[in-house]
Amino acid sequence: MGVLYGVVIYSAKHLRWNKYSKSYFSVSESFRHSDMDAPQQNLEGFITTFGVAQAVGALTVILVTVWAGHYRGGFAWRSNVDLEFNWHPVLMTFGMIFLYANSIMIYRAFRNNRKRRLKVAHMLIHVIAFILVVIGLVAVFDSHNLKEPPIPNLYTLHSWIGLSAVILFACQWASGFVTFFFPGLQSPLRATYMPVHVFFGLAGFIAAVIAALLGLTEKVLWTLNTNYAKLPAEGILINFIGVLLVAFAGLVMYLVTEPRFKRQPLPEDEMLLTSGRE
Repeated sequence: MGVLYGVVIYSAKHLRWNKYSKSYFSVSESFRHSDMDAPQQNLEGFITTFGVAQAVGALTVILVTVWAGHYRGGFAWRSNVDLEFNWHPVLMTFGMIFLYANSIMIYRAFRNNRKRRLKVAHMLIHVIAFILVVIGLVAVFDSHNLKEPPIPNLYTLHSWIGLSAVILFACQWASGFVTFFFPGLQSPLRATYMPVHVFFGLAGFIAAVIAALLGLTEKVLWTLNTNYAKLPAEGILINFIGVLLVAFAGLVMYLVTEPRFKRQPLPEDEMLLTSGRE
């Protein structure tokens, strides 16, 4: 009986090792061939459109910085609240529009990377964007509250839509972190929430672009006043920035909604999903 028991235990351990070893080598093989096994898609036009979007977005950030630095007098902090305000359009454009858009597009731009890695990058880009947004908000509130006499806060349409976009952005990050990253909900709940997350993510991006357009219009009307109608250089620059913002938003929306460009699951994605670590 003792011999028989020993044989059964040995057989069970041997079978278990075979099972795990086959699973290990199968997973290793899928990782090794992930690029070759990546689903073939019709990605014609993606690289060109993505490149143009990046160029337009970067140019927008550069021109906003030039406008604030050259036409609005440069940058400072609380030593000069008028110049402190200039951080607001620069940081909001870079964080809430350019970085936000790139975080949304990362799944399509780096489609052959592991999904877990893309999720971490998606989350970290949002963290960086949010830090910049907070600094930008501090700058604008300081420029109002520390002014002599103080300027009222949150009474314009720009401020209402802009603050709504920031709140939506923060809620999106928090809900996405809990749902997809830690502690992470079960697969059926993640699948149910995903369309909601995608929709409100795009809604927040569009709201940020609208707020930027309203803010630029407010600022140019308040500073140039009737001279705006004479098309001075600053007014033309502001108009051009607005056109670039609309073009950037259109390119981003096309890239993230075109079905042909959607990232297809890789073999390791399925392995992580079934193991509960996706």
